[in-house]
Amino acid sequence: MSTDAVLYDHPGPRAKIRNGILTVVFGIALLALLYWVYLKFDEKGQWAAALWEPFTESSTWTDYLLPGLWKTVSAAAVAMVLSLIFGLVFSVGRLSDHRWLSVPSGMVVEFFRAVPLLLLMFFIFYGVPFITESPMPPFWAVVAGLTLYNGSVLAEAFRAGIKSVPRGQSEAGYAIGLRKSQVMQEILMPQAARAMLPVIVSQLVVLVKDTALGYIIGYAELLQSVNNLAANFGNIVAAAIVAAIIYIAVNASLTAFAGWLERRTRRKGKAPKSADPVPVGAVEPIGD
Repeated sequence: MSTDAVLYDHPGPRAKIRNGILTVVFGIALLALLYWVYLKFDEKGQWAAALWEPFTESSTWTDYLLPGLWKTVSAAAVAMVLSLIFGLVFSVGRLSDHRWLSVPSGMVVEFFRAVPLLLLMFFIFYGVPFITESPMPPFWAVVAGLTLYNGSVLAEAFRAGIKSVPRGQSEAGYAIGLRKSQVMQEILMPQAARAMLPVIVSQLVVLVKDTALGYIIGYAELLQSVNNLAANFGNIVAAAIVAAIIYIAVNASLTAFAGWLERRTRRKGKAPKSADPVPVGAVEPIGD
């Protein structure tokens, strides 16, 4: 029996008609809402050509948008790498058989998952200088906050993925003489990463968007650049729409890359096709 048939009851003729009607109704309602928003903006003159003209000038992109985008992407890229490392290390730590390692790892993960990301950035930027007696660069304050928060979330995702691997996989590894570290590295982690890839990608997309919180501590990322642009040209709605399109493009590229990576790893994980069995009597006897 197909798993889909168990988990999902395929709609009959009436349900298909009802779903089609609901789709059309909600589609019309959505279009009506978008048109109403368009009219409200039009009444305030937000679609005037003069407000959008700055985006046709190269200086707008070279002075505002591209530098802000570069700082957003650079902070997100460094935080992604560090978050993945943080998540892997602390997920393995939480699964350790030694309580002196699993308990502190769990406390660290739960603490940074509970603290708001904005508060983390504030504390790192304003609090760490009291300890180090030197100013904290905004870039590293943003990266550290993103790493601690998103790394803790990814640690739970990795832990859930490792625990979802059938127990027989690890038992088979132990049966052939592998140590626990080898079982974790060679058997459990690759399967867990592949199984949790959608969750990991979703969290990385959230990480990219959370870089916008950096403007609170003076990090001149994309949102801060858009605010400066809007202050100079008075086109806050147009600037926000352009910034939203840029964020969507970056996150869509990340999602597309993750989809390509998933397909590639899935192809690599497939077992090679076995050779066709030789029919009985097809092999000539050797000698008389």
